[in-house]
Amino acid sequence: MIEKQRYQELYDNLQHNGSLIYVGQLLKQASEKWHNKSAVICENEKISYKELYRNSTKFADYLKQKLPKLKTTDAIILIYENSIEFYIAYFATWHLGAVVVPLNTFLLESEILKIIAEVEPRLIIISSKYLKKFSGIENLGIALSGQRDIETVSSAEDSTAISIAAEKNPRETVAILYTSGTTGMPKGVMLNSENIIINSIQAASRFQITNNDVMFCPLPLFHSLPQNTCIWFNLVVGITAIIVSKIDRQSMIKGLENQPTVIMAIPAIYGLFCKIRTLQFPKIRYFFSGGDILSDKIRKYFGLIYKRKICNGYGLTETSPFISVDIDDYLKPTTNVGAPFIGIECAIRDTTMKHLTSGDTGIIWIKGKNVMQGYFKDPVSTAQVIVDGWFNTGDIGFLDDSGKIVITSREKDIIKSKGMQIFPQEIENVLLANNKITQAAVIGIHDSDGEYPIAVVESQEHNQEALITELFEVIKQNLAEYKTPKKILVKTQLPLTGTGKIDKKKIKLEVNELLKKNGS
Repeated sequence: MIEKQRYQELYDNLQHNGSLIYVGQLLKQASEKWHNKSAVICENEKISYKELYRNSTKFADYLKQKLPKLKTTDAIILIYENSIEFYIAYFATWHLGAVVVPLNTFLLESEILKIIAEVEPRLIIISSKYLKKFSGIENLGIALSGQRDIETVSSAEDSTAISIAAEKNPRETVAILYTSGTTGMPKGVMLNSENIIINSIQAASRFQITNNDVMFCPLPLFHSLPQNTCIWFNLVVGITAIIVSKIDRQSMIKGLENQPTVIMAIPAIYGLFCKIRTLQFPKIRYFFSGGDILSDKIRKYFGLIYKRKICNGYGLTETSPFISVDIDDYLKPTTNVGAPFIGIECAIRDTTMKHLTSGDTGIIWIKGKNVMQGYFKDPVSTAQVIVDGWFNTGDIGFLDDSGKIVITSREKDIIKSKGMQIFPQEIENVLLANNKITQAAVIGIHDSDGEYPIAVVESQEHNQEALITELFEVIKQNLAEYKTPKKILVKTQLPLTGTGKIDKKKIKLEVNELLKKNGS
């Protein structure tokens, strides 16, 4: 009931003439409500809502002079490290009514150039750091803007009145967020004002977020999770967001000194917190995990060390990104990710689209105003995942008796061996129960006999043969024989994507190369 009341309150405050307002007008509203409050803290820098609005608007006016014929359908690409300048550039783009496209700075230059060619931006806002890394961008003939422009415009004396934000229909595209590309070439997820505002208030309502909260999300801002919680939340609720320029131990400890009340992070960050062991969280109301699979091991150790619960959540870039968060149960496995947020419907279907009953496992479909418009310039892929307003998440799971979502696997990760379905996460959790294992990945490998599982684990154990024997014994005691991996490989470190997820695509390539080399 409280969640519904909070949702309605926020929703009503963000309407104009019977519909949700355009996101580009939200910063002005936020600056009027919380003008002197810190909007963003980045290490030793901070900026108030009033200053953020003024600097973003001034930069937008500068860009308008540079691009006098800019249309609301035009895209502006943002290639920038976590910083206050990122926010100024992001909100300036919205003030102009253009489409903001923040790119994954961990991509290769060839990948960046492919996305630029697809988007055809009118402008690229890029920091000097990444202009040096992606030097080929200068040869594209596209207008560039960077750190010097932002700093010069922001520090200039106000000489003209602040301009008014552009008008835009709440169902027009305002952001294109490119997925990580772990399953191939990244796809551009198109989001509109309605997607962004609705999902922000859905999440704020579940967590009871208010302008008294201080949000810490130590992730790259191009990722959909920190964009929602540290960029969009600012405008909708008036929080203070803490960001870090580098995702490392020292920066995170520094960020925690600002006394956050909510932490939003991926499982790997909580794993690091467990390794540090001595952190203090005096004001934290919620620890939220998203963006990747949270293992039972990490949540267990975090609970033992810090005596606090990690709330496990679920979402995808295509759903803006939140779908659900479990804030209630302490004893549920981490596969339980809570009930869908207000306004989100969840259905479980089989491969023929037939609806399954409660408790039956199938493909998870989602419907709600948080679901993306589609994939940019890719109507075929869009039609494959959005049917009659329902979005196919590609995840496998079921709804329990209380209506909470339980995730069992990704559809693409399911290993089909001799007619049997094998869910990698089930094997990974058994492996991670061993104290010598820090991370685990189970992948499907094909040969002439079909598909079979192989496990790759991260461990610093010197006697690898003994460890492998020990792991096979644990699997034998806990899992059916058909789920036993054909091989267990030990590495000192598993490869990660730019957003901190285990890179199963890279692992599969490495394993296939190894098997080919060994002739097996």
